[in-house]
Amino acid sequence: QVFIANVVKCRPPGNRDPLPDELAACAVYLDRQIEVINPQVIVTLGRISMGKYLPGARISEVHGKPVWVRERLIVPMYHPAAALHQPSLKGTLIEDFKRLPAVIEQARKNSRTVNPRVQETKATYDDDAPREDPPEQLSLF
Repeated sequence: QVFIANVVKCRPPGNRDPLPDELAACAVYLDRQIEVINPQVIVTLGRISMGKYLPGARISEVHGKPVWVRERLIVPMYHPAAALHQPSLKGTLIEDFKRLPAVIEQARKNSRTVNPRVQETKATYDDDAPREDPPEQLSLF
């Protein structure tokens, strides 16, 4: 399962990067979402979200390199829009995304060692109504 969140809950004027006080104002909401969902793996897309877990890191140096932060595997990656602005990043982005399944599987194995409380969970539904076909993963490009 995938859940997508943003570090800020509204885009700043002029599509500029969020300011530190804007990030701080929204952090309580993001932290609560993460607490409720309790993901084993968090993939940060872009340098702004990466900064929440790896302050001071340079995305060009750490992209695609998983690191454990507070019992969660953080995988910093370029934001997909970066490939639109810098076409030379497209191959890098694709390779980083291709490695995600192996990273997620490794997190599943290691999280039980690092945090034995982590257990596999299955989605449950309140009713027995038939479900639609599972959603199809769209290509980034």
